[in-house]
Amino acid sequence: MLSYAEPLAGLVMGRCHMLSIGTKTVFSLAMLGASLLILSACANTSAGKVAGSYIPNFSTSTNTLVSELGNGLLGNNSAQLPVNDRQKALEAEYQALEYSHNRKPVAWKGASDLTTGEVVAATPYQVGSQNCRQYTHSYTINGVPQTVKGTACRNPNGSWSLLN
Repeated sequence: MLSYAEPLAGLVMGRCHMLSIGTKTVFSLAMLGASLLILSACANTSAGKVAGSYIPNFSTSTNTLVSELGNGLLGNNSAQLPVNDRQKALEAEYQALEYSHNRKPVAWKGASDLTTGEVVAATPYQVGSQNCRQYTHSYTINGVPQTVKGTACRNPNGSWSLLN
């Protein structure tokens, strides 16, 4: 009787004699192949992905990209927000523009329950060589709900610029 390694070695060396090894060995090799396939999928999964959606790590360089949005769609209303809440709102805008699938909301929450928001980006489209997206930022500041809409285009450095 052949060991499990012999048929595999035969396949690697070009001697395909699978029909003569028996059903138990064929089943075992199939299970080994399936296991290797599953493990290779795990090895290719990046740390930034969870269940198919990207969760960015806002590092210093990304904060620079976010800061290029200025006050984002919040405009002058951003002055009503504490710095940390303003940063969360802008990060949500950046995440929606850069990573979100069509119409998938990106929510953010401020320090107070009265300060929340949600950014929804539409399907990207091309303007010249730039990717652009229309998006909506619905937010509540101090219990007052507001919704603003705009369009942003991606710059070569990865930042997004609002169109006026």
